[in-house]
Amino acid sequence: MRVVHDPDGSASVLANNVHTADSMLEKSKGLMFRRSIPDDYALVFRFEPSWPFGAVRRRVIHMLFVRMATDVVWLADGEIRKVKTMYPWRSLGYAKADTVIEFPAGTAADVQVGDTVVVET
Repeated sequence: MRVVHDPDGSASVLANNVHTADSMLEKSKGLMFRRSIPDDYALVFRFEPSWPFGAVRRRVIHMLFVRMATDVVWLADGEIRKVKTMYPWRSLGYAKADTVIEFPAGTAADVQVGDTVVVET
């Protein structure tokens, strides 16, 4: 699995080492308590539609108990809604999304709102 950024037809790989947070426990834990993550790592949170709200809802990411800075990307239907660098213990971010992806800080430096990101399997 990999995460690919394709802003204008010139695709680039953001991560080759991709994990998904599938269960509620994995989504709640995220990157908490880890000492580090590899440079080519991504943690993907996919959210299923729930009646009556759908999948695109406000998704909150916090950095309590996270020891390293991360870049967080919020997506709705593959389109980036928000990008934010978040810092250990003191950041909070949110946006309407159906998918959220966490990367090591600096990975999403060239990613912009409106670009396309795809999680390839």
